[in-house]
Formats: sequence, structure tokens, C-alpha cells
Amino acid sequence: MVDPLPNPLLRVDNLVRRYGGITATDNLSMEVIPGELHAIIGPNGAGKTTLISQLTGQVMPNSGTIYFAGRDVTSLPSYKRSRLGLARSFQITSLLKDFSAIDNVALAAQAHDGHSFRFWGNARKERQLRDTARAALERVGLGKRADIVVSQLSHGEQRELELAVALATKPQLLLLDEPMAGLGVTESARMVALLKELRKEVTIVLVEHDMEAVFALADRITVLVYGRVIACGVPDAIRKDEEVKRAYLGEQHAVTHHG
Repeated sequence: MVDPLPNPLLRVDNLVRRYGGITATDNLSMEVIPGELHAIIGPNGAGKTTLISQLTGQVMPNSGTIYFAGRDVTSLPSYKRSRLGLARSFQITSLLKDFSAIDNVALAAQAHDGHSFRFWGNARKERQLRDTARAALERVGLGKRADIVVSQLSHGEQRELELAVALATKPQLLLLDEPMAGLGVTESARMVALLKELRKEVTIVLVEHDMEAVFALADRITVLVYGRVIACGVPDAIRKDEEVKRAYLGEQHAVTHHG
């Protein structure tokens, strides 16, 4: 069978991850094409975060293969995948709250360059690291907030800062785990606008509950239910897909009857 997609940047073949009797990832295969924004959606418990954790190397699959940029990275640790150009922005913020915005980004750039054992102070002194950090902050609209301590930034600004931290590692692929979580209407609109800009420069995999944002941003959407892919296609096709409708309606039906 001829592969219909041109050289995917990310390819997942028959991925399986079990936790005891629960199969969180169930023989999952998918591809992400260079330059696309690929959304992953599904009800709670569909296995979205488990999948992202396997892509970044935080969780190892029981079986299956992950290829990134043509290379088998299935057994590589997170930091090695990061050096190859795979960056993740977390569902739960993982910023250093007592450091300034620019310090957070400079430290990420320093760690990515392979100097993770050097002193914190070096990230403050090195011109190149500061320049990289400032450029990343500018790209997410936080240039003027560079010297503000993270704990004083709003929730929306912290989300933008997480993106800057990921961008400082010069990724080929950016994995975003619910960047809209906890954002108000204005902050969400800013995040959507920002992702529309970033997608011109970097391939993005987006896990998100905000369907309005997903349909506004995605080139293609993969739908997960109980760790399985039930559909993958352009937004219009997904919107009309009967199995997708049934899966969501079925989920709500189950909740009403057993919750």
C-alpha cells in the first residue's frame, strides 16, 4: 500500500501503553506532516495526554514505534528528543516562579544547548542566551514583560511564556497540551492569534478541549476515544463524521446513566 502522506515529520506506528488492566493507548497509528497544525481531540480519558507523554519520552510505550524526522526515537529519553527538535508545552505550568520571564527562557535555551550543569548565573550573563530568550519573548508578545518575575505575570501571560520557553529550544515540532486551559475569553483570543502566527514557522501538535479554537486553527484533526483513533481528517470532515458524533454523544449518554 502506498503511503498517501509525503515524508511525515512525526509517525506513530501501533503504539500501545497499558496501566494495569487499562489500555490508555490502544494500537494507535498517526502521522503529522511538516508545516501543519494537527489537533488531537477526544473526551476526558481518551488518552490524549498519555499519547503526548509518549511522544516526548516522559512515558515509554509497551509496544509500537515513534519516528521523528525519519528517525526511530521510541527509546530515546526526553532531553535527546528535545535536542532533535521536539518541544512540549505542559498542561500544568512548569515555570520557575521566582525567576523573571527572560531567565526562564534563557535557562531553557542553555539546557537545550547541552549546558544543563552550568550555573544559573551564566544564563543571566551570556549575551547569546539573552538574545535568544528576548527573541522568543518578542515572538509571543511578551517583549515588554521580559524582566517581570513569573509569579507576577497573569495566567495568560504564563501560558505565553511557556510557549516562549518551548520556542527557545528551536523546535521542529511543538507539542501543546491544552494551551487554552484556564484562559478567559480575551486571553484565549490572544492565544489563538499567537498560534496562527507560530504555525507559519513551526509544525504544531495541539491537544485542546476548546473546540472553537481547534476548528479555527487545525489543518487536520485526529479524534481519540479510549486510546484509539476513530477518525482523522480535515476539520470539515471531522465535524460531519457520524462516528465522531456518536462517540461524543455516547460519552455524554454514559455519564448521564452511570454518573
